[in-house]
Amino acid sequence: MVQPHNPTVRGRRLARELRDLRERAALSHEEAARRLGWSRQKIMRIEKAITKANPHDLNAILELYGVTSPKREALVQLSRDAWKRGWWTAYRDIYAGTYLSLEDEAARFREWQPQAVPGLLQTPDYAREVIKSFTTDEAHIERRLAARVTRRSLLSRDPAPRFHAVLDEAILFRLVGGREVMRTQVESLLADGRRPNVALQILPFAVGRHPGLDGGFTILSFEEGVDPDIAYLETTAGDLYIEAEDDVDRCRVRFKDLSALALSPDETRRRLERGLREVAGNG
Repeated sequence: MVQPHNPTVRGRRLARELRDLRERAALSHEEAARRLGWSRQKIMRIEKAITKANPHDLNAILELYGVTSPKREALVQLSRDAWKRGWWTAYRDIYAGTYLSLEDEAARFREWQPQAVPGLLQTPDYAREVIKSFTTDEAHIERRLAARVTRRSLLSRDPAPRFHAVLDEAILFRLVGGREVMRTQVESLLADGRRPNVALQILPFAVGRHPGLDGGFTILSFEEGVDPDIAYLETTAGDLYIEAEDDVDRCRVRFKDLSALALSPDETRRRLERGLREVAGNG
C-alpha cells in the first residue's frame, strides 16, 4: 500500500505539473483513472502531493498524457529529487512539522523577529539558552541544539540562499544566557552581516508603533517556477503556514514597511558595534 508522506517543495511542484499535464490532455480525473485502471482518488492524491507516484505509476501517467523527451526526463528527475531525504529527517523526533524541509529548499528568506535572534543566526550557547526556555530535559536540549547547529550551515552552502532579517532593537538588551553569551552572539551577528547573502537590519525603539507589533513571521521564497511564496508563523498553539496569495502578499507588504522603518545595514552594523560595548558594560 502506498504510504502518505510529507511533501517537499519539489514534490508539490511535480504534483502541479502532473495536474497541468492532465488538464492539457483534456482528461478528467475520472477518465484518466479509467484509462490507467486506477481509482479517481489515487489520481487526486497524487495531484495534491498526498501520495507520491512510484516510478512505474509516473511512467504510466506520462505515457497516457503523451509526454515526450526532454520534458519526460526532466519530470522523472524531478520525481527522484522530490523524495530525497534531507538532513532534518534525522531529527524527526524533535521536528514533527514540514518547516525545515521548506527552509532547506528556499532560495530566499525574509524574517521579522521581535523576540530573539533568528534560529539561522544563533550561536550554540545562545541557542541552548533559547531551547532551555521551553524544556529542561538535557537530552532533548542537546538533540535540539545539534539540529540547530546543523541547520545554521544552510547559509554557508553553495549556492547559499539569501537571508534578510529585521530584528527588534530589544533583542540586543535581552541578556539571553548572560553578558558573555550575548557578547559572542552580537559578534556573530556582525560577522553574519558581512556575508554577501545576508542583510541585517535593526528596528530601533525610536520608531514607536510599527506594523510588526503582533509578532514575528518568516516569508520563504523559492526558485522561480518551483513553488509560490509561503509565510510561516511559529506560535505556542503550533506552526502556522500561510499560502493564500492575498495573505502572503500582506506579509510581504508588512516586511517591506518594517525594512523601510529599520536602520540600514550599515547603520545596523554600527548599532551592533555599540551593542558590544553595552553588553560589556562600557556604554
